[in-house]
Amino acid sequence: MSAHTPFLVFAGTNTRNLAEKICISLQCPLGQMNILRFADGEFSISYEESIRGKDVFLVQSTIPNADNLMELLLMIDAAKRASAHSIIAVVPYFGWARQDRKDRPRVAIGAKLIADVLGIAGINRLITMDLHADQIQGFFDVPVDHLYASTVFLEYIRTTLPLDNLVMATPDVGGTKRTSSYAKHLEIPMVICHKTRQRANEVADMRIIGEVKGKDVLLVDDIVDTAGTITRAADLMMKNGAKSVRAMASHAVMSDPATLLVERSQLSEIIFTDSIPYTKKSGKVTILSIAGLFAEAIRRVCNDESISSLYTIK
Repeated sequence: MSAHTPFLVFAGTNTRNLAEKICISLQCPLGQMNILRFADGEFSISYEESIRGKDVFLVQSTIPNADNLMELLLMIDAAKRASAHSIIAVVPYFGWARQDRKDRPRVAIGAKLIADVLGIAGINRLITMDLHADQIQGFFDVPVDHLYASTVFLEYIRTTLPLDNLVMATPDVGGTKRTSSYAKHLEIPMVICHKTRQRANEVADMRIIGEVKGKDVLLVDDIVDTAGTITRAADLMMKNGAKSVRAMASHAVMSDPATLLVERSQLSEIIFTDSIPYTKKSGKVTILSIAGLFAEAIRRVCNDESISSLYTIK
């Protein structure tokens, strides 16, 4: 690592397991930090070792509820006041990213607000993965290293799934670019599910564009929240003659009753990364670790090396 500026890695409460795996890959200890919680829900943060003059990497996914974001903000402020050399927020899952534009009157652009808040708090850099919309990188006034889970997913696809009969699919038109990248890289066909919504988290109608009969289908998305769209797409694929249907998504938000929907659906497997800790129980869920990917990104940041070569596909 960088000889002139030693680095330290610290973890927020709900991303500690991932941070520990990152530190194992980096062959360094996880930094010591104390979170004191008060009866009314307020909390305070203190570093239990000197961080003066150090590059400080703060690992915390900003999963709703807002406590996770607030915890990260206090970590940033404490590091700034403790004279850290630089403060790098490592946010595997960037919450509020679905609010990336003003899509109707009188709404907030939540992703821009969170970017501003993190900048004001004092970060010098952001490392994140599979943002809901690429343009969110432009909401920040500091460098953003945008990683992709495709490196982890592609290895799993090649070693586990039946490539000779595989079809990539997107559960909605918005994911066409992502799915097309996988299909082109693997040189396999793709299909699209077109959906319409009456309201948030509720799909009104869905239809397939493309052929799935007799095929093993792999649905690709960035986030699975209630699992309504992905399970409905899987059931539709099977109804149209698919041999099997799996799904993969970078971020397992999995709000209730998502796990129940997955269990009851035609999905044979759903594959996530550990950007968000998945605490439910399901025999259909497979979790792949992104610790090695983030550890390598941290190593390259410390050594002023290029990160773009980490990207297999975008």
